[in-house]
Amino acid sequence: MTTYDFYDLVRRQWPLPPNDDPWENYVAGRCTHFEALAAIFGRIRCDEATLLALVDRMELDPTLPESAHRVGAAGWEVVVASAGCEWYLLRLLRGAGLTFTVHANPGDFTPAGGLHLRLPEHSRFFTRTTGIDKVAIVRDALGRADEVAFAGDGRPDLAPALLVPAARRFARGWLAGELRARGEGFQPFKNWTQLTDQLLNPPSLC
Repeated sequence: MTTYDFYDLVRRQWPLPPNDDPWENYVAGRCTHFEALAAIFGRIRCDEATLLALVDRMELDPTLPESAHRVGAAGWEVVVASAGCEWYLLRLLRGAGLTFTVHANPGDFTPAGGLHLRLPEHSRFFTRTTGIDKVAIVRDALGRADEVAFAGDGRPDLAPALLVPAARRFARGWLAGELRARGEGFQPFKNWTQLTDQLLNPPSLC
């Protein structure tokens, strides 16, 4: 839904040496996704206005509101499943007038302590590795609806993406590359207008 990931913007704003980068530790399997994000967000040191300006730099897709209206009119429900933090996600969506269901990790911000990411232990979609279990969310949707689509771009999106048919599997970034390497079909997209067009009028597979 955004051009840039919040965790990556934070890493650039408050950099760490390559041998002590929580994200690289996650990629190498030395910590969980949740632990990596918690460490990255915990390094934030600024006032709230500065952090909100960083949230704006994520660049929410400007086509999202109109696209959400189109898919909603066609009978689809948009559910946001994120291994990130609801602190910035809710601000992004509300700023665009969007009221999607959001499943994400809770968090609290203080200038002296950064963005404190917490595990959503009371969520029915809880998992310790990412906080929010996207696989469980997709399975829940599959149990409630005849058709389910999934769109993503990162490492936690691979397993849930494979639960839906290739015609309803939307990918870009790392996820698109990984699916292509595995020989799995998917629908590429750059923005929500393109995703919506493909969702409502499915083209041939990649």
